[in-house]
Amino acid sequence: MSRRTIVSVVGSAGVREGSAAYVAARELGRLLVDDGHRVMTGGLAGVMEAACRGAHESSRYREGDTIGILPQADPAHANAYVDIVLPTGLDHARNTIVANADAVIVVDGGAGTLSEIAFAWMYKRLIVALDMGGWGTELGGRKLDHRQRSDHPEEDCVFAAGAPSEAVEIVRARIAAYTGRHRGIAVRSREG
Repeated sequence: MSRRTIVSVVGSAGVREGSAAYVAARELGRLLVDDGHRVMTGGLAGVMEAACRGAHESSRYREGDTIGILPQADPAHANAYVDIVLPTGLDHARNTIVANADAVIVVDGGAGTLSEIAFAWMYKRLIVALDMGGWGTELGGRKLDHRQRSDHPEEDCVFAAGAPSEAVEIVRARIAAYTGRHRGIAVRSREG
């Protein structure tokens, strides 16, 4: 059996149920599991809760499809829809783990989400940004720097999507180009 891909959904913990970002993240979670992926989040409220909740609503859902990488050391902080709770005690540093999924989809978000986008970029992960405000809207369609991150560097960017279904389609179409992994920070000589 081959390993199922893990797609992180990142975004604001402050979005409320019923908001456009919450509704989009919930649909995204369902569509990702429908498409055969597992959903990973930071495990808390807002976008993270919505994505995990949507995953549970998929007809293909099975136990273990949602993973929460908590910043706290106490698993009780996880939202009710997280199947696998990993309480790290790492605070914001946990964002580096969330960002190292097979792909990352951005829904809204502030500075914490921005750090996850930056880590995902450095880790050569596929990044798709929903046009829902925040850093997703700001960075959709842009390159973050010069790194060669995929098999098709001329096309590489934070891919922009207008709807959850489009984001999942981008993941399906492009994830195979992002199988390379970060190998550590390269040391460059001062002379070169």
